[in-house]
Amino acid sequence: MMKNNSSLFYTCSLIEFIGREQKLKRSELVNLLGRSTIARIYRYADVFHCEPIEKTAGDFIENSNIPQGSFDNVASCRYMVPDYWTIGEVYERLIEDVCGEDQDHVAERLMEVYTSWIDDALSNYNTDFYYQSRGYIYQCYKEGKICD
Repeated sequence: MMKNNSSLFYTCSLIEFIGREQKLKRSELVNLLGRSTIARIYRYADVFHCEPIEKTAGDFIENSNIPQGSFDNVASCRYMVPDYWTIGEVYERLIEDVCGEDQDHVAERLMEVYTSWIDDALSNYNTDFYYQSRGYIYQCYKEGKICD
């Protein structure tokens, strides 16, 4: 099982950062970026993370023509907003669990996770779902719903 994949962590955190900047649902953003761009971010994460995330995000927003949306889960949060690194880590762990030993299809699994039902659940910062245990979030993902 792959654990603590720093390239995946950076990729997910960058997606969260861009999503917040452009006010887009993360599912919409990954579709706009596309598999090849996500695979490129993942492949070169060790290089991209040397720059400030704001600059890297700006470059991808501009080069991929990412539009401004109206989804603002940060503004609608009634409690302390988790930072983009925290949410990046939640997605990283879930995608690692979904991938298992399959290291060759990380970009595809990332897109599957982000475009599934769980994106809405993890993006709702007014619930406690995003800070539940790794195992619980994975179980919910597999079952296709929030488990009891």
